[in-house]
Parts: sequence; C-alpha cells; structure tokens
Amino acid sequence: MSSRNSHANKAAARERLRAEREAQAKKDKVRRQVIVAGAVLAGLGLIGAISYAVVQANQPDYWEKAAKAELVKPKNTEGEDGTTVVIGKPDAKKTLELYEDSRCPACAGFEQAAGEQIKKDVDAGKYKIQYFGATFIDNAVKGEGSKNALSALGAALNVSPQAFLDYKAALYSKEQHPEETVDSFAKDEYLLKVADTVPALKGNAEFKKAVEDGTYDRWAMDMSKAFNKSGVTGTPTLKMDGKKIDTPQTVELFTAAIDKALQG
Repeated sequence: MSSRNSHANKAAARERLRAEREAQAKKDKVRRQVIVAGAVLAGLGLIGAISYAVVQANQPDYWEKAAKAELVKPKNTEGEDGTTVVIGKPDAKKTLELYEDSRCPACAGFEQAAGEQIKKDVDAGKYKIQYFGATFIDNAVKGEGSKNALSALGAALNVSPQAFLDYKAALYSKEQHPEETVDSFAKDEYLLKVADTVPALKGNAEFKKAVEDGTYDRWAMDMSKAFNKSGVTGTPTLKMDGKKIDTPQTVELFTAAIDKALQG
C-alpha cells in the first residue's frame, strides 16, 4: 500500500469517527432535553395535583353545604326551624326530654330495654316526649351515619309521629343497629332496608324519595345544633322538668325512675 493511500485511509477513518461523535453528541443532547422537559412536566403535574388537592381540601364537604341549604321542616314539628319535636297527647302535663344519637350503642341498649314502655306511657298520656337528635359520634369515630339517620328520621316524622317512633325503634333494634364503628347508617339503602320493617314506611315512595334526596339534611344539621346548645354532653340522656334522670338499664328501673320524676 502506498504512503498516500495510507494517509487517505487514516483521514477517512478520522472523519468517520468525528461524524459519529457529532451524531452521538446530538442524540445525547436531544435525550437530555427530553429528560429535562419530562421532569418539568412532571413537576408541573405534581404542582397541579397538589394545588387541586389543596383546593379540594378547602372545599366544604357535603354536610357543610347541607347546613347552608334551604331548610325543609318535617311535618309534626314546632318552632322556627322545626327542631322542636314533641310527641304525645296535648293534655299530658309532663314532658320527658330524650337526647339520643342514632349511632350510639348505649342509646340502642336503652331503647331495646325501655322503648316499648315509653310508647305505652306516651299513648296513655302519662307524659309527652321531646326528642333531641345528636350527631357527635360522626366526629368521634368518623362517618356520616348519625347525620344521615337523623335526616331519615325527619322523613319518617314527616309521615307521622308514630312512624317516627317506630322507625327510631327499628334503627335501635338488636337486629338492625350496627356497631358504633361501623357506619352502616351512612348508606341510604341500609336506612331504607330498615324502613321496610316499619309498616307506615314500607313501600312509601315519598319517604324513600326524601331519604335519597336528602330532603331533611339541613333540618338534621339544625337539630344537631339544637342538641349542642342544650348543654347535654352524652347520650342517652333523660330529663324531666329540667332535671336529669339516671338512665335505667331495665324497664322496671325505668318505670320506677319515671314515676319518681313525675311526682317531683
């Protein structure tokens, strides 16, 4: 091979290497640009996701909105906001104040023991009852069941006072009342299932629509506020003439406690 050809071949080889290096450099530059662009987009996406999460977190939840919605008062209520619920014969001289939370297990136990006797006493005109519905368990163990059940009780009260009492008893029954930490009452379908055990509510289209539409959600929130203003801090709580009655564990103890309160 001549010296000339050798030099030419080496020059060509160097040119190929230079061209390959330039091509590789261009590829590396493009790859870096793609990586940087991807990182920027990912960062913007993360910022957007965080911003959305912050906005959503600061949005009022369903029940906060319900508290400001138009008030629809159930029938068979009294007062400007309909939170005075008194059931019984008008000529009954005494009123038993009953403070309950629908998710409260102690309330369920009390209702299972004395609920039927309360209905008999009210029907006999022994006293009236004034009901105060609470929702504090929703905050204590988280959930919506207390509020949702109270709204459904409003729908039952709109049907009749008897439907209200029967539905309340059904919700507290041993068969239907869930554990305190199980938020079954948050589901409309569960509340309607319980309602099917109450003759006045079974197949009642108006009641069903009111539960599903949340017609009495605002009323439930107002009732909860009335409970909070009462100064009562636990459920069940019984009062007569403003005096607290120790919650009895049996129907016999309940009757004895009520008779003593009626004489006081």
